[in-house]
Amino acid sequence: MLLPQINQPEQIKSLSVDELTSLAAEIRQFLIEKLSVTGGHLASNLGVVELTLALHYCYDSPRDKFIFDVGHQAYVHKMLTGRMDQFDTLRKYKGLCGFVKRNESEHDVWEAGHSSTSLSAAMGMALARDFKGEKNKVVAVIGDGALTGGMAFEALNHIGHEQKDLMVILNDNEMSIAPNVGAMHNYLSKIRSDRHYLRAKDELEILLKKIPAIGGKLAKTGSRLKDSLKYMMVPGVLFEELGLTYLGPVDGHDLQKLIETFKQADNVRGPVFVHVLTTKGKGYKPAEADSYKWHGISPYKIESGQVLKSVGNPMYTEVFGKTLIELGEQDPRIVAVTPAMPSGSGLIPFSERFPNRMIDVGIAEQHAATMCAALAMEGMKPVFAVYSTFMQRAYDQIVHDICRHNANVMFAIDRAGFVGADGETHQGVFDVAFMRHIPNMVMMMPKDENELRHMMKTALDYDDGPIAYRYPRINGLGVSLDEKLVPIPIGKWETVREGEGYAVLASGPMVQIALEAAEQLKREGINLRVVNARFLKPLDEEMLLELAQSHTNMIVLEEVSEAGSLGSAVLEFYASKHIFDTRVSLMGVPDRFIEHGSVKEQREETGLTVEGVCAEIKQLMSLHSFGIGKTGFSS
Repeated sequence: MLLPQINQPEQIKSLSVDELTSLAAEIRQFLIEKLSVTGGHLASNLGVVELTLALHYCYDSPRDKFIFDVGHQAYVHKMLTGRMDQFDTLRKYKGLCGFVKRNESEHDVWEAGHSSTSLSAAMGMALARDFKGEKNKVVAVIGDGALTGGMAFEALNHIGHEQKDLMVILNDNEMSIAPNVGAMHNYLSKIRSDRHYLRAKDELEILLKKIPAIGGKLAKTGSRLKDSLKYMMVPGVLFEELGLTYLGPVDGHDLQKLIETFKQADNVRGPVFVHVLTTKGKGYKPAEADSYKWHGISPYKIESGQVLKSVGNPMYTEVFGKTLIELGEQDPRIVAVTPAMPSGSGLIPFSERFPNRMIDVGIAEQHAATMCAALAMEGMKPVFAVYSTFMQRAYDQIVHDICRHNANVMFAIDRAGFVGADGETHQGVFDVAFMRHIPNMVMMMPKDENELRHMMKTALDYDDGPIAYRYPRINGLGVSLDEKLVPIPIGKWETVREGEGYAVLASGPMVQIALEAAEQLKREGINLRVVNARFLKPLDEEMLLELAQSHTNMIVLEEVSEAGSLGSAVLEFYASKHIFDTRVSLMGVPDRFIEHGSVKEQREETGLTVEGVCAEIKQLMSLHSFGIGKTGFSS
């Protein structure tokens, strides 16, 4: 066994290629066993075992910089850089992060939860290296799916122009999370499948090596001739035209060829583009057969591949997907749009029912947003289904192209609130802050899965501009689902529990937390009113005035960033009305990034619990002096 002897990457440099191949098999077995218990990103990591070994064999991390696009394919990198003994804690609270994490190791030089950033980061590090007069290598590993992101092409354009020494490795497995789409995918497929070129290249090298005395040297210096072959045999070598030297395609599971290709790249001046072909899920049959399903997986049985998911109520995402089909049956104008997340957004059933009304644009949130604006302007009813954290990438388009035009786009914002094991890069806690201040925007969040269905109907019937409903990445409450869907009056909240003197204005899953806190406080003689503040914009100003007139002090409870939250909006409203005798306490996500763990642990860390609400109400009751701060306006 070689794997137990590896604690740092320099330890693999003395191994033979055969030993590295054995080590690759051990790494795969380790990952399959560990992730069967913890869950995590299995298929993507099984696909890059040899590639990661070859990188650490040829280069010297952390002096040489390895930049992984997104980072969920860096488990092997973590294993080789001293973190193998932490894999039992993978994606757990205070444990090993599922992504590259700078404060975990000096070998982690760039962290990202969104794709298409690695090339810009590599360019920045190459520039910094040259400014400082240093000599280290800079290597960016990017997937073919990430090349649908416009930011990647902005970086390629600049890299080709500046001609700095750096290496771009395209990990081409024909997948991002979902199967890739678009012209870039089709272009790479041509290169991938052009066996005439591949065979001609190999035969040329064999032929040159057979020439007595000088054959070996000719083979090493025959790159120009092979480049000419590329132009003859492959339709349009795009990356060469952009100013990068193209090498490949190379088998990403052949360690000898990978090492030889990296050595060849080291002899090239300027940027090099190495095209590596890998198989997502390599070495584990269930993951190879369905790398889509096994991209991010829950614990499973190794022998059968059976996923050990707990039985529970349907997730909000599932309810969204089924309801969208119902609405699609009623209104042929509905078009679903996703940026490469058809399964994660619950749209696969819709795509099967309405294949011509489902548009996957690839990893291109900005394009998706602007396209939705144009669809709406032409009388369609686009539903932009997107994770909260990925929608951040389209902020300018939401402001400029959707809201400024008052385009009737429906936003289905999934993963709103805490997301658990994916952690800080994926927490959906900022969308309220960056959307509610934009003119023309309407925002809603349901207290349960049945109300989500009615909100979807509300959005469909709304014709006056953009409207968003946001929902969490959790199971629903198991409430019965109404067969008839009716729109909710825009801007109207709902009192779900009567009380006096004190109230909790809660949104989304926090309504249930508030109700449980109210039951607990009732035993202590405190009669707490609970309001389902389902519209984040516009506010229910009538209810806010009624609460102030009845001298009700309140907590605004929400699983979003406190800054820019619904609570902030309530304080702004009272300030605009010169109402200063109502105490308002904000309970939300504090001004820091919340790391990975379970949703329960993340709520406990931030105090968004039944116990936290009870404690805050009691503190609110004890206040007598005037002050402004976390407790808002008080007297």
